[in-house]
Amino acid sequence: MGDTLRIEPTATAQWHSLVREAEARLGRRLDEDLESYLVFLLMRFAGRPELAARVLALDYLRGLRAGGRRRLDALRDVGDQCLLYSGLFPRRARRRNVRVRYFVDLGRTAYQELGATLQHGAAEIYLRLAEHFVALMDVLLALREGAAAREAADALEAVELALETGSRAARERLAEWTDAIPVSGGDSRH
Repeated sequence: MGDTLRIEPTATAQWHSLVREAEARLGRRLDEDLESYLVFLLMRFAGRPELAARVLALDYLRGLRAGGRRRLDALRDVGDQCLLYSGLFPRRARRRNVRVRYFVDLGRTAYQELGATLQHGAAEIYLRLAEHFVALMDVLLALREGAAAREAADALEAVELALETGSRAARERLAEWTDAIPVSGGDSRH
């Protein structure tokens, strides 16, 4: 760990190393299945700038209306893209005049729908992705901060993430700046 980037022999090893460093920064370990999913998600979407132009709610609705393999692929892509947006690009949400929670809720819903649609063992990973969405988002936030020379997210973003998603990483970031603890205005889920 540290401020030096180690170059690994393969793209998979590189992403795995970056995810592990982010987990270490958080003091949290994802289980092997979730960690592997995150590594392969990062590999699959690396170098895809068209991700930023997507209207994910429309993609979600199209996915629900589609059938067969197209439905599964569309729901998976929506969940994956929401996870990437919330973890790697939370400031883009603000620029789009939506809250990060929009991506969290939509991503969880897409993964839950996918888990409910599948009839076999593959359903479990998507249900677990929905359940652990915020923990995965936190790892991506830590990866982003490490990759961007630990660029600090502003306090407003951290408060939003802590209150609206329950992000432990955002709460820890706030604790570095202040002794105050954000309190939700009545949302009993967090």
